[in-house]
Amino acid sequence: MLPFIDIAYQGFGEGLEQDAAGLRSIFARIPEMVIAASCSKTFGVYRDRVGVAVIVGRTSTQSDVAVAQLLGAARSLYSMPPDHGAAAVRIVLEDAALRADWAIELEGMRRRMVNLRLSFAEALQRQSNSTRFDFIARQRGMFSRIGATAEQVERLRKEHAIYLVEDGRINVAGLPEHQLDEVARAFVTVMSKPSS
Repeated sequence: MLPFIDIAYQGFGEGLEQDAAGLRSIFARIPEMVIAASCSKTFGVYRDRVGVAVIVGRTSTQSDVAVAQLLGAARSLYSMPPDHGAAAVRIVLEDAALRADWAIELEGMRRRMVNLRLSFAEALQRQSNSTRFDFIARQRGMFSRIGATAEQVERLRKEHAIYLVEDGRINVAGLPEHQLDEVARAFVTVMSKPSS
């Protein structure tokens, strides 16, 4: 068994260092693993797909073989990826002052999403008179699945101009802070009554 850990949202959960604690704990206990770390969301370079694949092997020979396989797979998917997003991230991470500014901005965004989650869950509770959606406040990160069906998602779009993906996943960071009750009312209305 080879652990594969995806840490795409580091910094959006409990904090930059806190979110890496589990990964560090596993790293200290097992001899080999694969790690995928993304900078796409935390650096705002989503379309550039900036990140890193890390292979930890029992020996340097095993790691070299795994890296060769990884490079072969990457080569078959793309020939020369754009570098401007990765270059921007590298500049920020290599400069202590820029890195500190980024960490402060990331923490601000994390706190904003936590507050949005709490406020949206409260708005949903007011509108539904139930704790059905309280899970939103307990979760972390940019996205949550609200439990809407594809038909309900379509109704949200047509009847309320609220757009989310068909599986009911909402972008918490995109919620309008001053219209949470209106958005919550739309969700509760659509999710609690059958289509006409």
